[in-house]
Amino acid sequence: MQKVDKLLQQMLSQGVYVVGVGEGSETNAFTAAWVMQVSFTPVLLAISINPEHRSYRLLKKVGVCSINVLSQQQMSLVEYFGQSGLEDKMARGTWTAAVTGAPVLQESLAYFDCKVSHEIVAGDHQLVICEVIEARQLNAGRPMLYSATGTMDNSAELYE
Repeated sequence: MQKVDKLLQQMLSQGVYVVGVGEGSETNAFTAAWVMQVSFTPVLLAISINPEHRSYRLLKKVGVCSINVLSQQQMSLVEYFGQSGLEDKMARGTWTAAVTGAPVLQESLAYFDCKVSHEIVAGDHQLVICEVIEARQLNAGRPMLYSATGTMDNSAELYE
């Protein structure tokens, strides 16, 4: 029987995103693979985030974020924003402010500018439900899928 992690990575389709949180001089960003649309009216997206991370605390405080879609050629950004403990993650990439003030990664394919609606406990993560305020395509390309990242996030260790 195949391991659960291999099935999750290869059979459950999901994209890879950089989520920008905060506004003004107080910003951060992280790589997320657990993002999905959960409503048409209003347009709502759900982000799964570890409540122990700095980005979660900032998201709770400010209440806005951007979900930036990465291309298949942006593995270096996936790896960079997936690291914990970097002093200034925002030093990488070109960032501008969205309508809500959330940071937007200009190198991404597209972004969704969001404000937090509510959240739900989901095991060891929080599902943060966000209303989309604005969405724009920035660059051409094909979105990266989580399966293309291999075991970069070390999730295989959780299932052994």
